[in-house]
Amino acid sequence: MRYHVLACDYDETLATGGRVDDATVHALERLSRSGRRLVMVTGRRLDDLLGVFGHVDLFDLVVAENGGVLYDPRQREHWRLAEKPPAEFTARLRSHGVDPLAAGEVIVATRRPHDRTVLDSIRELGLELQVIYNKGAVMVLPPGVNKASGLAAALHRLERSPHSAVAVGDAENDHAMLHTCECAVAVANALESVKKTSDLALERPNGRGVAELADRILADDLADVSVTRHDLHFGTAGSTPSAIAPYGTAVAVAGPSGSGKSTAATALLERLGESGYQYCVIDPEGDYADFEGVTAFGDATRAPSIDEVLAALRDPDTNVAVTMLAVPLRDRPAFFAGLLPRLVGLHAELGHPAWLVVDEAHHLMPVELAQLPLRVPADIGGLMLVTVHPETLSPLALELVNTVVAVGDRPEDTLGAFASATGRPPPRLAAAPAAPEEQRESIVSDTAVWRVDRAEAHRVRLAPGEAHRTRHRRKYAAGTLSPDKSFYFVGPQERLRLRARNLHAFVELAEGVDDDTWTHHLRRHDYSRWLHDSVRDDELAESVRQVEQDADLTPADSRRAIARLVDEHYTLPAEPTSYDPDRGRETRTP
Repeated sequence: MRYHVLACDYDETLATGGRVDDATVHALERLSRSGRRLVMVTGRRLDDLLGVFGHVDLFDLVVAENGGVLYDPRQREHWRLAEKPPAEFTARLRSHGVDPLAAGEVIVATRRPHDRTVLDSIRELGLELQVIYNKGAVMVLPPGVNKASGLAAALHRLERSPHSAVAVGDAENDHAMLHTCECAVAVANALESVKKTSDLALERPNGRGVAELADRILADDLADVSVTRHDLHFGTAGSTPSAIAPYGTAVAVAGPSGSGKSTAATALLERLGESGYQYCVIDPEGDYADFEGVTAFGDATRAPSIDEVLAALRDPDTNVAVTMLAVPLRDRPAFFAGLLPRLVGLHAELGHPAWLVVDEAHHLMPVELAQLPLRVPADIGGLMLVTVHPETLSPLALELVNTVVAVGDRPEDTLGAFASATGRPPPRLAAAPAAPEEQRESIVSDTAVWRVDRAEAHRVRLAPGEAHRTRHRRKYAAGTLSPDKSFYFVGPQERLRLRARNLHAFVELAEGVDDDTWTHHLRRHDYSRWLHDSVRDDELAESVRQVEQDADLTPADSRRAIARLVDEHYTLPAEPTSYDPDRGRETRTP
């Protein structure tokens, strides 16, 4: 289910001449029984609304006074969402003969042509107030208070996101509310300006239009309404923006190690964050713990709790990284298998998280995977799987993928591997038109994008993200590198086989090995080679190489120098110690 909330204006949308007919009430009752939440958003004062509408308790919440007041019909409680204009303002309007004039808890309202007197009074008194029009009505409110701000407060209370909401209205003061919701709807009697900016214009007016909308939501969740204004633009094909739909999309980001998968994945994450879509990253190696705007659960010493992850995700403004560094490799698929169905259940209940991002997906959803609690990508909103080789993913996961983002020098190889794994013919790879001159400096890399229902893939120039993320620092500092990426202290006669699974372990083992073993690897430049080839940190590798080439250093001096370089480049967990043989005790690395 994509749409979990209906936000509805009252006058000339839900109501005709201030009254709501029985057929409209029954349609709202049916929609409420489907599990969706109803929010009324009106410019009326609360006492006025309660006097004319006897079915307010159909709604989970009511936003009154054009965003100034929030009311809970079931608890019969209300909250003022802003301060009202000063009494001298209302008194001044009365002294100038403004009539009608009504003052609510926040709003001051009149009608045209008194708007000129209103504006003059605001200026003469030096007040910071805004004027909002609703056809003939003139509403005065504090700055920033409108139907969108009031609806945001209601949705926050309901633990819902505007991206899972449909809003319907008819007039100027509905624009902000309509724009902030995922799907904007105009009744047939709406102003042309409202229809023009809406995603759907109904065939019927007023309450009959709302009943029509309720029936369409119940029938197919507005599946036939194309909403493209929220598409995620992450690059260009020549001068044409390349975008993916934020709902019902399953993306596989694939390519060899070091090819730019992280750049592509984080660019898409940033687009999600900028657009307000909540996401949850499954982060086996700790790569996203410092990503801007993310709350991380788990670290190198503590495994995440599924309950705390789910509790955080109930707030649609909180993006989460599930850091699995402290979960043993063999246990990670089982942990993920326990988390995934609960994420699907949370999405079914609340409509968020909007996206699930699975890094190192081939480890968590391997070929052998027998069950997957996802029937279609929409079960979790949107899905991103980041992997080295798509053919190493479970066929159940591959069946979900409808878009492949292939990175690296030979994206056609990655696309071919995906096609082979899914029984499709490989796509033709079209050449991208040359980028405009003004775009070339901002381009990070070339990427191929394939919608798998099409015969052709296109080269896309991926735009950089703005947020800084230190690539794989936690993974290399405190994670668990695969056996072929680990460093092994073996010594000159290969009598040892001490595996350093990360930089923290490397520094600790280096302190304990004998001088012959340490010097054997030092003179062979094994340390810098490992840092270059496996850790892929050229800057650190070059600095270590200079230590390796300094023949005047004692084994103890070179140990300290390399440990210090590692500590300067990476934040190790518990501050690594270095052993001072002259003192015979452990000391903190300076």
